[in-house]
Amino acid sequence: MTSHAADQRMTARKSGPLRGVAEVPGDKSISHRALILGALAVGETRISGLLEGQDVLDTARAMRAFGADVVQHGGGAWSVHGVGVGGFAEPEGVIDCGNSGTGVRLIMGAMATTAMTATFTGDASLRKRPMGRVTEPLALFGARAYGRKGGRLPMTVVGAANPVPVRYAVPVPSAQVKSAVLLAGLNAPGQTVVIEREATRDHSERMLAGFGAEVTVEDGPEGRVITLTGQPELRPQVVAVPRDPSSAAFAVCAALIIEGSEIMVPGVSQNPTRNGLLKTLVEVGADIAFQNPRLEGGEPVADLRVRFSGALRGVDVPPGRAPSMIDEYPVLAVVAAFAEGPTVMRGVKELRVKESDRIDAMARGLEACGVRVEEDADTLTVHGMGAGGVPGGATCAVHLDHRIAMSFLVLGMASVRPVTVDDASPIATSFPLFEGLMTGLGADLSRG
Repeated sequence: MTSHAADQRMTARKSGPLRGVAEVPGDKSISHRALILGALAVGETRISGLLEGQDVLDTARAMRAFGADVVQHGGGAWSVHGVGVGGFAEPEGVIDCGNSGTGVRLIMGAMATTAMTATFTGDASLRKRPMGRVTEPLALFGARAYGRKGGRLPMTVVGAANPVPVRYAVPVPSAQVKSAVLLAGLNAPGQTVVIEREATRDHSERMLAGFGAEVTVEDGPEGRVITLTGQPELRPQVVAVPRDPSSAAFAVCAALIIEGSEIMVPGVSQNPTRNGLLKTLVEVGADIAFQNPRLEGGEPVADLRVRFSGALRGVDVPPGRAPSMIDEYPVLAVVAAFAEGPTVMRGVKELRVKESDRIDAMARGLEACGVRVEEDADTLTVHGMGAGGVPGGATCAVHLDHRIAMSFLVLGMASVRPVTVDDASPIATSFPLFEGLMTGLGADLSRG
């Protein structure tokens, strides 16, 4: 069972200008998928820039448990000797996915159409998260799942011995659900079709095609229609993982609200299904320059030059943008606190079933720091206090949520009084270099 170390309090104090280059880690979503598809290919896949946070390390360990040879070479370089589609071996022990909802849901999909049984668990946060949104479509292939009340972990999945292809309309925007269904469709005969009413991050479609699967994407009256032809032989690839826009968000947002700051963040993914935060920040009035746009590993990237922006203004963020920035709303709420006027974030109910109820966690922490907020089931409104106007001075509960922890630390870097998070240990799940990177730029962070 995954367990956190003893709670690690961390405090952020008002910082001087941030300066320098922020070398953020590789994209977490792409890292998970590179390991899984490498394990389903025949031959050796080589990966550079892999995020070596605990979430991704848990996925690497799971791929070993299913029979793939996964080797860490250092510096983000990995190799995966795959077993082929349908070649997973039945794991001997329980698959512990730690804190990663992406990892557990994608792995369930990848094994659900192979005749085997696997049991999944995770940390206290992951065991609270609903799995029914994935196990319900996997049941259409013929898989069965047995879990705790409410479809929660620990859960045993019995893969389909004779899988059938499915046609599935995703009921809520979720790249995890879409990806799980597509991965399950790899070992089903015929064509598996996934329909999205709202487009979500498309890393799975891009990477499946790169590994040799036959994938088509079309826009139709039902929405975005993704068709996968099953039972391909996936070819091993050389995968260069671009830098994670969700991790870059913390350095970017800190530089925007700390007076005198100017930083560079190189090689950040500009995938249009992931760039909602950057679009919103530009609307808010952020001084961000997008330099040297290019393709790396099939993904668009650019270098970001970010400067302090003292005249930010509140905006109304449309609900249709939520799928492209769902993980970035907590740190956007921090930026909104330093803007003039209200920022209204609509269509964000998915935040209530992340690692924590992120709407509630941000609302309570911001209120404790002197910021007025309003919330309902699907909306968060932050009433900005202008540059330098947030009082701070609180200890914020992070609820085992890495993004909540990092967001409140960014708040403390620009607020009048220090901000403490009650437990910084979850940060290691996605961004183990956060503390060193931010202090290297000039942030004032301390432990205890």
